[in-house]
Amino acid sequence: MPIIKLTNIERKRFLALIVCLLLAIGGWLFLALNNKYIYTAKTVLVYKNFPQKKAFHPLQSDTVDLQVEGSGWQLLFARLRIKPQSIAISLERLNNRNFILFSEQLYSVNDQLETSQKIISVRPDTLYFDFSQRTVKKVPVEFISDIEYTKQYGVSSTIDINPSHVTVSGPLQELEKITSWQTDTLKLKNIQHAVKTRVSMEHSDLKNINIFPASVEVRIPVDEFTEKTLEVPLKIINNKAYHNVKLYPKKVKLTFLVALSSYKQVNEDFIEAVVDLNEWKQLHHTQLVVTLTRFPEYCKLIKIEPSKVDFIIEK
Repeated sequence: MPIIKLTNIERKRFLALIVCLLLAIGGWLFLALNNKYIYTAKTVLVYKNFPQKKAFHPLQSDTVDLQVEGSGWQLLFARLRIKPQSIAISLERLNNRNFILFSEQLYSVNDQLETSQKIISVRPDTLYFDFSQRTVKKVPVEFISDIEYTKQYGVSSTIDINPSHVTVSGPLQELEKITSWQTDTLKLKNIQHAVKTRVSMEHSDLKNINIFPASVEVRIPVDEFTEKTLEVPLKIINNKAYHNVKLYPKKVKLTFLVALSSYKQVNEDFIEAVVDLNEWKQLHHTQLVVTLTRFPEYCKLIKIEPSKVDFIIEK
């Protein structure tokens, strides 16, 4: 393979040519990137100024294509991104018509963008909406939590939520599907004292559903738990033939955890233990399983002794 040998002068001339070529390309690229170009970018719509007496349903996607005028630098480095990633559109005109024109709001939309970007047009330019009468409904609040308590601590009584109901407004066909409304998940760790905090309501995925208030106050009573044992008499259910049934034993021993503040108050009157005679009549069991039909909600059962009992039936 032949090797071209260059003199020192020729090498200097060749290097100068390369440098000039790179400078020319860099200058052309710099001028080109400083020019204005029109490119397409997608963005998400955020609605504001909702009509007061109408519930609406958009008849198109909430994502639109923007024709944006920007520099070549933005086209090269921003990768067609709009900042911010969403634009706010006023729905005030829906009070007297069923469509929104972007061309009427281009000035306010451009105010939301970086000064170096300018929206020329939007596709589609017109947004259409379906309307129904706005109705109001009260639904209970469903508290969602992910709370880790310190060992031997826990919820000692009913969690208080204020207000316990929220007002939901929107189209009737949507409200009929709503029976409750969840809060955002309250996450706490290593809790050993009562908690009082505000929790936001879960954001609606439907743009035509509003929730008031946007947050609720939650009070969680927390106490240390200790072990307690009680003997509870057994009751017989489904003894429709009035058989004389004798149980062995007649009482069962329950071991459970109870809050220290409720230790003295919780007794056998708060608990009901039963056996079902249908287990013998229909399933032919030789022992009856003990079940609890009443038990304090915020006590934690450890064991029942015995969990099954013997019986004798006298007709």
